[in-house]
Amino acid sequence: MNDASMQQRTDAFRQAYQRVFNEIGKVIVGHQDIVHGVLTCLFVGGHTLLEGVPGLGKTLLIRTLSQALDLKFNRIQFTPDLMPSDIIGTNIINEGADGKRVFTFQPGPLFAQIVLADEINRATPKTQSALLEAMQEQSITVGGTIHQLEKPFFVMATQNPIEQEGTYPLPEAQLDRFFFKLIVNYSGREEMATIIDRTTKGEYPQASKVMDGREIREWQQLIREVLVAPPVQDFAIRLVLATHPEGEFATAETNKYIRCGASPRGAQAIVLAAKVRALLEGRYNVSFEDVRKVYLPALRHRVLLNFEAQAENIPSDRVLNAIMAEVKEKGEPLTVSRA
Repeated sequence: MNDASMQQRTDAFRQAYQRVFNEIGKVIVGHQDIVHGVLTCLFVGGHTLLEGVPGLGKTLLIRTLSQALDLKFNRIQFTPDLMPSDIIGTNIINEGADGKRVFTFQPGPLFAQIVLADEINRATPKTQSALLEAMQEQSITVGGTIHQLEKPFFVMATQNPIEQEGTYPLPEAQLDRFFFKLIVNYSGREEMATIIDRTTKGEYPQASKVMDGREIREWQQLIREVLVAPPVQDFAIRLVLATHPEGEFATAETNKYIRCGASPRGAQAIVLAAKVRALLEGRYNVSFEDVRKVYLPALRHRVLLNFEAQAENIPSDRVLNAIMAEVKEKGEPLTVSRA
């Protein structure tokens, strides 16, 4: 594909992305970094974990996104008594026209294209883990039968900070399936004033549908065609390897505070998210700065801190920022060929 054609597709993607962003902006006040993070996950086909105290608009953001997209949407309110069959579905006995009783599958709310897993950390680990197959394989197995989920498929989960009562930490295997973990902070003074105006004066803005599943899949393919130079890709790889304690690229902060580093999914997330950022900047090649911008949301949930970090109340973002400050953009060239 020639440069002119690729530039044209890049411009078209930026316009399509902006349409969705603008529709969300009709309802959501501020939190632009969070909106960009959610849309990045959408356009690469990844799942999103939003963390913040109650009342910051996490659920409203995902609902608004579903209004802007022509996709099937379901919301699941996670509670301690929620069972796996409540979300994936179950086989029930029905009586056929001939009078015989047969088992038929009754799909659960997970059979949608956008699933809002609201307050996911209020459910028990058994129910949380029921999402694993759906998030990774985009299918569900019930009674030995595999049921395929309609594509595109996204899990957009919200959770309260785990320090609050009545919550369960997410299993590490499930955390790794989330493309980004986004931290939703409090609104500022001007944003709060706009929120109060909208919610106390009878204004009820709504987002309009501006994109369907077919178009989303087309943009997902475009993103994968964005070029990544070997030095830039190696920078992303070394950033991930630097989170591995006692590894070749481990830093002092890594060895002191990290118990378990990021998996290869972390490197995949960094590269794919950097490709989205490159397109939004009007480029179809990834820069070192693109990698730096997406580093934290891609890795903050993929590193496990040790007891010392927890005792000193040191967050993963602080450790990761210290690691990024030490990893140089250009490292030693690879000495082995890649297949």
